[in-house]
Amino acid sequence: MKKVIAFLILFFITASNVFAAGAYAEKIQDKKEADIEHHAVEAYSKAESGIVQKIDYDYTEKTENPENVSKQIVTVKITSGKFKGKEVITDNMLTGNPAYEVFLKENDRVTIVVESNNPNPSNLDEISVYVSDIKRVNVIYLYTFIFIALLIGIGRMKGFYSLLSIIVTVMLVFLIFMPMVLFNASPIIAALIISILSTVITMYLVAGYNSKTNAAILGTVLSLIFASGLALLAIFLAHLTGFMGEESLFLYMSRPDLDLQGILAASMIIAALGALMDVAISISSTINEIHITDPKLSVYELFKSGMNVGRDIIGTMSNTLILVYLGSSMPLVLLGSNIDTAKFFNLNQVAGEILSAFTGSISLLACVPLTAIMSAWLIKRKQAELEKTEQNETREVLETE
Repeated sequence: MKKVIAFLILFFITASNVFAAGAYAEKIQDKKEADIEHHAVEAYSKAESGIVQKIDYDYTEKTENPENVSKQIVTVKITSGKFKGKEVITDNMLTGNPAYEVFLKENDRVTIVVESNNPNPSNLDEISVYVSDIKRVNVIYLYTFIFIALLIGIGRMKGFYSLLSIIVTVMLVFLIFMPMVLFNASPIIAALIISILSTVITMYLVAGYNSKTNAAILGTVLSLIFASGLALLAIFLAHLTGFMGEESLFLYMSRPDLDLQGILAASMIIAALGALMDVAISISSTINEIHITDPKLSVYELFKSGMNVGRDIIGTMSNTLILVYLGSSMPLVLLGSNIDTAKFFNLNQVAGEILSAFTGSISLLACVPLTAIMSAWLIKRKQAELEKTEQNETREVLETE
């Protein structure tokens, strides 16, 4: 049975990936054919790594204060790609706006963009180079290593399975959700598909195939469907536009055909997924342990015990979700000190963040009774099936004798 379930899961993931990849590839192919028809010239543009060797300054205002320098003349050594080892000189413009400028120092590792009108440039004269940003990926690698080491070191096999589930979830987002949304599929349907797949794979990897896991999956899936309805209702009632920041604006400018309201609802669903799985498996495992301790308890008694446990969990979990949204929106919260309170809470972005937090928290509250009743019913049903099987075996033995 386990092998069948694993095969079905893998088959569904593979089929979804093939569909998404095929659709996306078809769209890209159509675009390429259109470009060929219009005799479009394919330019060369590639991000590479580099290290700052030397910096000169252009003091347009005759001052020694770096904040008033209009540009840095930077010598960069390219450390990756076809021009690896070459040194180029480029201008790094300084605007005085820290959100959009990069102030460089010698020996800084940077990400550079190499561009050319020639699709296959072969020498430095054919390319232009500019500094995109400080290279931060090495720090990401370091923290990823620390996280994986602690996860496996402390969690052992459970930690390893958790790591696998994280990898699968990330792959589902990038390999299924993104292509589906970019291909104009419903963001909500896409979010539900990857959320359900992530729930099934994570639960079975971490907790194994049993009644408590099945109950946790059912509780999570029902809560996700409930969260979808809540998200759509919040967007409709509050007239949310889906523009939640600069990223939404940039996305609209590049892809005005996408459903930004649907993407907002999808983000609410995915954001609540982790907390929902946590609550569901906690309640389901607790009810299972209570049943093992006292198998005579009825479905209602097990449900009541699960609800008592759920009441202790939801206080901290709801607080966790609220704090996550609050922490991610701290600049927006601080901005509220300079705006009239009534106007501040009516801003599209503020209302969207608040409703996202409440959508997740309300879904958590719904997850408690849903998982509790599913756990109690499935566990007692399994017990009844085992007892019936034992009775049949005993009867067969007696009849044989």
